[in-house]
Amino acid sequence: MDDDEKKSIRDDFHDAVNMTPHELEQWLGTDEAKEVGQKSSDGAESVGHVSGRRIVTILRTKVADLGDDDYAHMKKVTGYVHRHSAQGPEGDAHDSKWRFSLMNWGNDPEKATKSEK
Repeated sequence: MDDDEKKSIRDDFHDAVNMTPHELEQWLGTDEAKEVGQKSSDGAESVGHVSGRRIVTILRTKVADLGDDDYAHMKKVTGYVHRHSAQGPEGDAHDSKWRFSLMNWGNDPEKATKSEK
C-alpha cells in the first residue's frame, strides 16, 4: 500500500469517525453501548464495541506508527459507517439501537462530519 492510498484511507476514516477518542471512550462505558450490536453465541462483547475500543487506539496512534492491520480496520470502519448510515430508522433516531450501534463504531449521526462542517 503506497502513501497516497494510506492517506486516502485515513481521510475516509476521519470523515466517518466524528467522535473524539474521549467521547468514544465515555460512550463505550455506558450500558447502551454494551447492549447493542452483534454478539457471539457466548454473549461476549459485541463486534462494534470491540471495534470502538480499537478505534480509540487508532485515533491516539501517530500516523507513522499505524500498521497494515490498522489500515485494514480503518477501511472496515468506514465501510460499516457508510452502510449502516444508509439504513436509518423511521422516526426519532436519538435513542435508537441504530444510532447506538453507529456510535460504537465512532460515528454519532447527530454530530456533523468533517465534510459537513
